[in-house]
Amino acid sequence: MSGLSLRPWREDDADAVAEACNDPLIQRYLPMLPSPYTRDDALAFFERDDHSRAVVDAATDRVLGSIGYTPRKEGTAETGYWVAPWARRRRVATTALELLSAELLGDGMHRLYLTTALSNGASQRVAVAAGFTREGVARAAARTRDGGWHDVVVWSRIAGDPAGPSRRLLPDFPGGELTDGTIVLRPLTAEDSDDTYNMRILPEVSGRSVVGTPMDPELVRRQCAESVSKWIAGQRAECTIRRADDNTYLGEIALYYAEPVIQEAMIGYSLSPAARGQGYASLAAALLTDWAFSIGVVRMIAGTAPDNIASQRVLERAGYTREGIQPGKLPGPDGTRIDNVAFAKLRPAAI
Repeated sequence: MSGLSLRPWREDDADAVAEACNDPLIQRYLPMLPSPYTRDDALAFFERDDHSRAVVDAATDRVLGSIGYTPRKEGTAETGYWVAPWARRRRVATTALELLSAELLGDGMHRLYLTTALSNGASQRVAVAAGFTREGVARAAARTRDGGWHDVVVWSRIAGDPAGPSRRLLPDFPGGELTDGTIVLRPLTAEDSDDTYNMRILPEVSGRSVVGTPMDPELVRRQCAESVSKWIAGQRAECTIRRADDNTYLGEIALYYAEPVIQEAMIGYSLSPAARGQGYASLAAALLTDWAFSIGVVRMIAGTAPDNIASQRVLERAGYTREGIQPGKLPGPDGTRIDNVAFAKLRPAAI
């Protein structure tokens, strides 16, 4: 966002800060904030925090958010930010983080870092856009509002790093979704958890899952909510499959980017019983495969158990070629192993 500036907090900012900090999203991701958050809380914040700045519209001086840092060991600081509900989707956090990073690194800091919740895709995208690099997941590193602990993603930027955005192996879908007019693929979210759980526990789905299916609906909800973190990390892109005309849930499909060095990725999919036998899985496989080719994947692979003829037909209709049998590749029930029928599709030379 152009026309943004950072300045010290003033007493007349207190009402805007109190309004912003009562926003459910800010309360969710900053669980140590008082609830409800009052004007007095804002004034106390101004008094005790020497390294926080107001992010304001340069033309109107209206408060848009907050950004600050906490000095850690020599030459290192932890940064953090929030954006008011009325200022979101305007690149406010990214611009503020770029400004603060340039100032601190220019003044002799050699490393800045920040942490984000696994489910906070917006904040992770800010880190990427501002040139921060994902370092990994810190286990049980942050408090929850109920006194528990949760994992966070650690991001860093050091002196000499190029300007953002940082490289992503799996970018977001153009416009947020993929569609061919019949089906729509959308990133998996917490709102999809009920449909996802109800499908994954079906015996014919869980029995063929390579990674296993948790029987706890709360765990599935968390997996759905945190799916965005794996996408931004470049590990896998998990999607729901929905009918385009009425948004009916049909199933799920995922791309697993396990071999970026050789530009090879894998797909897997499952459909709800009512959606089977209508060609939806093949359409979804073709959509996701074409997107993968467009972002630089060269070879797509997939596999099925030898008796899963329906899935083999799905892959053939999506343009995959059967390559052969891989003995004992897949985990089976009770510690056994199952052969895998391997399929692959190469990126067309014209792409």
